[in-house]
Formats: sequence, structure tokens, C-alpha cells
Amino acid sequence: MTTSKPSIVRSMTGQGHASEQGELGTVSVEIRTVNNRGFKCAPRVSDSLATLESKIEALTRSLIHRGTVHLTVGWRRVASESLPSVDVQALQAYVDQLAEVQLNGELSPTLDLATLMTLPGVLGSVREDRRDDEKLWVFVEGVIRSAISNLDEMRLMEGGRMGETLTADCAIVAERLARVREIAPRAVKSYQSRLESKIQRVLQEHDQQVQTVDLLREVQIYADRVDISEEIMRLGSHLQMFDDVLAGKEAELREPMGRKLDFILQEMFRETNTIGSKAADAEISSHVVEIKCAIERMRELVQNLE
Repeated sequence: MTTSKPSIVRSMTGQGHASEQGELGTVSVEIRTVNNRGFKCAPRVSDSLATLESKIEALTRSLIHRGTVHLTVGWRRVASESLPSVDVQALQAYVDQLAEVQLNGELSPTLDLATLMTLPGVLGSVREDRRDDEKLWVFVEGVIRSAISNLDEMRLMEGGRMGETLTADCAIVAERLARVREIAPRAVKSYQSRLESKIQRVLQEHDQQVQTVDLLREVQIYADRVDISEEIMRLGSHLQMFDDVLAGKEAELREPMGRKLDFILQEMFRETNTIGSKAADAEISSHVVEIKCAIERMRELVQNLE
């Protein structure tokens, strides 16, 4: 088994942020991820981006495959340089009416323009340019991708350390398995010898005779039950597969590996259990215990990988 250096191992936990200012305003993104067996994302977006929420979630799902994602996206529009419009006709109507009232009453002849401007209908609202959602989405998408890229830097750094630990445990399993592979043939022969002696002794005690061929057949049947050569081969194959996945061989850059590694470890543990239960040898049993300990450490660590 080779022990390649992990290259694309990502932790599920991390945080990132990005902010960008453009002609449409300023978009800011904050993202934080924590462990989860599956994928969960409930983005928090400003009201002005509510129509883009489904696109934001779909983009996040396409880039992050596992974990709980806390994503906040905000957009601050560029302040409008337009001035409010003045309804001249409405203003003139107010002036005419006030002038008429002045002729018939005792009102001050002075007309306060600032007061007139506050009367209903004089000032129109500032007309906002109609926004282009497609153009806005391109802007928002770019900032989200930048934030996730920032997040990945942290997750890859943490994942790299976890990958090194997993690689070290793989080496322990490989070393112990090599010892079991070396001991196994000798252990089987020793078991056959002990079993044959025991059968012969029992037959002599009861003054019974048995054909040699029958005795050998029975011994072979029992010996086959403790033969662990197939389990050793399968465990070695699973271990090599684990190492290949961890090293990112033939994998896409963003392909998640956590679940795949977890499944492989389940198979490795099953084969190790079988070896321990079948092998009738104390030395093999001690190596099996060490293999189990290493696999358990690996299983705990893999739960934190995307």
C-alpha cells in the first residue's frame, strides 16, 4: 500500500467572507459551516435579494456537499443621485388658493416656500431605476463564490492536518496487517497440528480407529474455518482503496470524500472483526486489537470530513 500525501481533504468546519463594490452597489457575504451527516442550508438574505434566495441556495448546494451552512448575503444599493420631482401645477394651485384666502382674510401676505414644499402632492418621490435581476445575480454569484473560496482555504488547511493523521493511521493498519499476513500460514499449520493431535488422543482414549483419509478430511474442514487468507486480502484491498480516495486519485476537485471513506472503514472493520474471530492465535489477536484501535480513530476523524 502506498501512503500518498492527502491533496484535497476538506474539513466540514470553517468560515469565510467576501465583499465587493460595483456599479450596482455593495454585496457582502459571510459563510460558516459546521458538521452534519447530510447537507443543510438556510440562507439569510436581505429583503432586496429575496427573489434570488433559491438561486443562492442552489449555488451553495452545488459547491458545498456536506455540513450545515450558515450563509448571510447582504446588498446595499448605490445611493440615487436623482432629485425629487416638483409638481409645479400642484404648487401653483396651492399658491393661488392661499392668495385668494389672503384677499378675504387676515393671513400674512408672506408665503413660506419651504412650508409649501411640504404640502401633499408638491414633491414627487425619487424614481428608482428598474433593477436588472440577471445582472444583479451575476454580481451576487461572484461574491458568493469568492466567499466559498475563502471558506475552502480554511477547510483545506484543517483537512490537510486531518489527512496527515489518517495517513499515519493507515500506515499503522498496513504494518499490523503485514504482520498478520506473515503469521497466518504458520498459525493455521499450528492449529492443524494441535487439532490432529487432539483427535488422535481422543480416539486412543476410546480405543477407536479411523481411516487416515477421514482424519485428514476432518482436520482440513476445521482448518478451513480458521483460514483468514481471504479476509486478509480483502482488508488489504479496502486499505488501498481508502488510501487512493484520501489521496484524491481519479477524483474531481470538489468531489466529497467523507461518506466514501466512512463506508470503506465500515468494510475494513468488518473484515478485521472476522479475522479476530477466526484466527486461533494470540499474536494475531494482539495485532487485530491494534488495527481496530486505528480504524476507530479514523472513523471518528472521517466524521469531520466533507
